[in-house]
Amino acid sequence: MTDTAERDERVADDDRGTGLRARRLAAHRSARRVLARLGFHRTLRERLAELQEAGSHYDLDELSDVYGDGVVGALESKVAGLLGTEAAAFFPTGTMAQQVALRCWAGRTGNPTVALHALGHPEVHERNAFTEVGGLRPVRLTNEPRPPTAAEVRDFEEPFGALMLELPLRDAGFVLPSWQELTEVVEAARERDAVVHFDGARLWESTVHLGRPLAEIAALADSVYVSFYKSLEGFGGAALAGPRELVEEARAWRHRYGGLVFQQFPTALSALVGLERELPRLPEYVAHARVVAAALREGLAAAGVPWARVHPEVPHTHDFQVWLPYGADAAAEAAVRTAEETGVVLFGAGWTRGGPGLAVTEVHVRAAGLDWTPEDVKTAAADFAARLREGAAG
Repeated sequence: MTDTAERDERVADDDRGTGLRARRLAAHRSARRVLARLGFHRTLRERLAELQEAGSHYDLDELSDVYGDGVVGALESKVAGLLGTEAAAFFPTGTMAQQVALRCWAGRTGNPTVALHALGHPEVHERNAFTEVGGLRPVRLTNEPRPPTAAEVRDFEEPFGALMLELPLRDAGFVLPSWQELTEVVEAARERDAVVHFDGARLWESTVHLGRPLAEIAALADSVYVSFYKSLEGFGGAALAGPRELVEEARAWRHRYGGLVFQQFPTALSALVGLERELPRLPEYVAHARVVAAALREGLAAAGVPWARVHPEVPHTHDFQVWLPYGADAAAEAAVRTAEETGVVLFGAGWTRGGPGLAVTEVHVRAAGLDWTPEDVKTAAADFAARLREGAAG
């Protein structure tokens, strides 16, 4: 998985001993103002209550699903329609969906080599699953914190059967190429007779930066994976979309991988709710993230922080990074103290070490943050900076 919860767990290794993670989550839970209230911030009761919305989008008097029929099939059809593909298959995880997709493509191309970014999800978060489970051979096009270029694809020194593009590239700062850059990268792969697979876990919110609708973006690739729980706030799950023949083969491999779950209706219903409730609002979240990012940069500078980097400077999606010239422990403590003492959460995620004397975190803007004005952001930045300086001086 690649969502905020995963990042939070990874960051928790740094602060679990001091109890910072527990304090951070408690402060977020009780805060009067936050930029985002994500699914894992809610209680089980609250999450179950959200399913009541599903009655507006699906007939709850139908029998529950069995091995992927019923509501799961309806979700698959909806996703295929949104992405403009012949078919789509539901998977319990994106990790499984992408391994299966690329395994199927390897069988068709005769080449198990997959070209991808060094910061791509399989390289960073999946314990070498491509190699250990799928028999695939990943090769890294670049480790630069930006999307790979057409030249890097065209000039790579060895053959590959598939090009995997993560849109957006989360660990580089949720960055996207321009539409022209993306089309050129795809064309470069085609020149090498490679298939193109989009790791589109967050493809839903990429339409603003790319300036194209979902179906037009998906049409560039041979297959696309999308997630239901990152931006859509579903309980979990993913879909693999593409040509009908590929999807049917993927269903067979899904069974072999243990992904044909007896009943998936809670997850499927939550995904349908997300597609109806959250998907139309994503452009609004992206637009407001840009307002928040600009105000945050100004607020930290006005508060006397030596330097701060908002990356990308103009966010490509509704998520972005903030880099500060302090240790991760100091930044984490200042963020938690600010939330506890003011009831306002500016930095709700954990902090990691970006290098010697550098701290980096992710900022997420969702519905809860839409009422923040630039002045609200600057005030919160000043409160955080004051506590950060206190901690550094102590």
